[in-house]
Amino acid sequence: MLTPMVAGGVVFPGLFLLSKNTLQRLPQLRWEEADAVIVSARLVSSVQAIMASTAGYIVSTSCKHIIDDQHWLSSAYTQFAVPYFIYDIYAMFLCHWHKHQVKGHGGDDGVARAPGSTWAIARGYLHKEFLMVLHHAAMVLVCFPLSVVWRQGKGDFFLGCMLMAEVSTPFVCLGKILIQYKQQHTLLHKVNGALMLLSFLCCRVLLFPYLYWAYGRHAGLPLLAVPLAIPAHVNLGAALLLAPQLYWFFLICRGACRLFWPRSRPPRACQAQD
Repeated sequence: MLTPMVAGGVVFPGLFLLSKNTLQRLPQLRWEEADAVIVSARLVSSVQAIMASTAGYIVSTSCKHIIDDQHWLSSAYTQFAVPYFIYDIYAMFLCHWHKHQVKGHGGDDGVARAPGSTWAIARGYLHKEFLMVLHHAAMVLVCFPLSVVWRQGKGDFFLGCMLMAEVSTPFVCLGKILIQYKQQHTLLHKVNGALMLLSFLCCRVLLFPYLYWAYGRHAGLPLLAVPLAIPAHVNLGAALLLAPQLYWFFLICRGACRLFWPRSRPPRACQAQD
């Protein structure tokens, strides 16, 4: 178990440092540290998402029996990804820190700051990114032990499908980068926004009804009968995982309304959401 986790602990922070130093030191680029940190963090998140969704696709398509079939990638990638969630909590804090400094809240030299300012930035970070930090902590402290111990080798198909939820992450990351650099008016941003909304809907929101449907097909049950046929704690876990996805999807829809229908004449649906 330690080998994949050690590998993950090297790969993700190492890729971040490599990207950051490259963006800062290449003569053709010479980016500021804040820009290099923010883009590098998004790059690592995108790479992890591509790896996770690829692993998930391989696992889910390889498991013909959705309960008993196993694939070595299901446990190996789960262990490999654990350090990513720990790293990403710190990477998100670095992004928040540098955005705070750019806005002029830090000292002029970037080092000297008023007493308590670091704690104030940390509190601001936790307030702004509380749901994401909670999500990452739950992945490490709850989902990882459950996937390794509680499953006992069962349900690799479902785990593979859950990994494919990361398909939407590269679009989310690119959207944040484009917004950071004031590129909301570009065609790329609009195309990326549409792909982000579609991939998030299919791979994160509709994923849960699909998993219930897949189990129902396996057990010979109609979709609506599945929640009553499986243990209550499974339904509770699915609801807890789905809840933040619905909230983030609402935010994406609200952003899409503002992108495709500017404030001058927003449709009624967007006005209701706002």
